[in-house]
Order: sequence, then C-alpha cells, then structure tokens
Amino acid sequence: MSRKAQYRLVMEMPLQTSRLSIRDWSVDDADAATSVYGAPEVTQWLTPVMEQVHDTAAMRSVLQAWGEAQPNQLPPAGRWAIERHSDRAVIGGLAIRLLPPYEEDLELSWQLSPDAWGNGYAVEAGRALTEWAFTKDIDELFAVVRPDNTRAIATAERIGMSWVGETDKFYDQNLHVYRVRPADLLE
Repeated sequence: MSRKAQYRLVMEMPLQTSRLSIRDWSVDDADAATSVYGAPEVTQWLTPVMEQVHDTAAMRSVLQAWGEAQPNQLPPAGRWAIERHSDRAVIGGLAIRLLPPYEEDLELSWQLSPDAWGNGYAVEAGRALTEWAFTKDIDELFAVVRPDNTRAIATAERIGMSWVGETDKFYDQNLHVYRVRPADLLE
C-alpha cells in the first residue's frame, strides 16, 4: 500500500484524545475557524504571518484551499481542525508543514480560539498529532516561536519539545526553535 493510501486510511477516522478529535477541515467549519484565524490575538503570532480572516466567506475560501491541498501532502504534512468532544465545537487548528527552504524539516504549529486558551487543549492535540507523525517515518519535528510568545513557548515545552536555538532563517523573523524526537515523548 502506498504512503498516500495509508495516510487516507489513518485520517478517515479522526485522531482521538480523551477530550478532542483531530480531523480534516471542512468548509462547514468556517464560522468556528474565523473565531481562530480572525482573532488578532492569534494571528499576531503566526509564522509565516497570516492576515486576519475577517469574514466567513473568506474563511470558507481558505478552508477550501486547505482541503484541496490536503490529499497532495506527503504524510505527515497537512492541516487539521481540533474539535472538542463535549460540545463538538471546533476550537482550533493544527498543521505540519515544511519549514523554509521547504526541503526536509517539518514544523508543527497549533492555533486555538482565545476562548479555548488555558485548558491544555493545544498540548493535548499537539502531542497526539506528534505521536501520530512519528509513525510516518520521520525522526523529528520543529516548532518556531516568536521570542515573546510565552504561551507558545510553554505549549512547545509541554508537548515535549526542547529549545535548540534562535534563528532568523525562517520567515524573515528572529525566532526560537524547538524540536521533539520520538525518545523525547518517552520521558
């Protein structure tokens, strides 16, 4: 079975944690996604910089583009919604994508609606996606964080990532770099 076929089988059923599902985005998620990607307190920290998505119609277009790109991503790359079990609300998103120069290093990123902050959801979802990613023949994931984004730094560390340095080679910004390897999750 090809890697793409294996990926489709794995992601047809969402990844599950005790409180969350990690699943493909749908254009029907546009309202909830706008509460994440339309929030200035979220978009100000994104790397690469993403403009606020101000309305549902624009968010639908973004989600449609993400959905169209998803089948062409080589595992474990992609973008997913985070859905809370208790009320089936989409509370955020996760992504794994290539870091510049877009050759081999993979970046894990997470974004949550400000209403969902402070509940450990980003750590729970990020950890589950990281564990899944390590079943796809990769040996490390990175996160790049603006130095003054204390929430993202704490989340990276709680996921199991370690600080490896500071660089300005990604996205034309000075960023802290965090890394996680499979053995780091065993500690």
